[in-house]
Amino acid sequence: MAFREQIDTTRLPKHVAIIMDGNGRWAKGKGKLRVFGHHNGVLSVRDVVEGAGEIGVKYLTLYTFSAENWNRPKYEVTAIMELLISTINKEIKKLMENNVRLNTIGDIEMLPKKCHDELLSAIRQTSGNTGLVLTLALSYSSRREILNAAQALARKVESGELKAADIDEDMFAANLHTADMPDPELLIRTSGEYRISNYLLWQIAYAELYFTDKLWPDFRREDLFEAIVDYQGRERRFGLTSEQVN
Repeated sequence: MAFREQIDTTRLPKHVAIIMDGNGRWAKGKGKLRVFGHHNGVLSVRDVVEGAGEIGVKYLTLYTFSAENWNRPKYEVTAIMELLISTINKEIKKLMENNVRLNTIGDIEMLPKKCHDELLSAIRQTSGNTGLVLTLALSYSSRREILNAAQALARKVESGELKAADIDEDMFAANLHTADMPDPELLIRTSGEYRISNYLLWQIAYAELYFTDKLWPDFRREDLFEAIVDYQGRERRFGLTSEQVN
């Protein structure tokens, strides 16, 4: 039976986060430049976004470009930025047809101006859509996000707007980039690596982690469905015992 048919749509994770890893290795395995892998990875993004919307996932967040990725060779960074621009322009019609709302987290002021402007334009164009919220983590660093939240709260304490004793988890979370979305319940990483790579460190405290050996350009909606079936087979205890949960 196909994994799609095994999914219980009444128990879907509301928020799925993905670390899209393996583009470069996929390309090198075919004797191509790393950029070839990034281009083919776009096909996976398209299929997974459509698959997530098809079954009713509400939030999908993709680790698109980390803050550390700026340290990669200049030609690769330039190619990724150009690919991002062309992809946004090509996919905007499809996003509108599928009722997908585009969102972003990270320090997007670091992006080249044309890339930054195209991204904000697409976010505005899709802002009225009510289906899947697709968030691209761009120039994103979870440690930096946490540090910025701590600094913002510290400034409020210094100014007298807030007392340190008033700061709780909810208030801290409200100062993160993801304040307007639920925490991920399922985190997927492709390519066989077992790392979180500075991604949503606060938000994934209770997420179920799913690792697959598939490189990102080979990952498709059926692989997403397989991860969700695996997720639905797990017992989520949140610190309780099995007896308490059941």
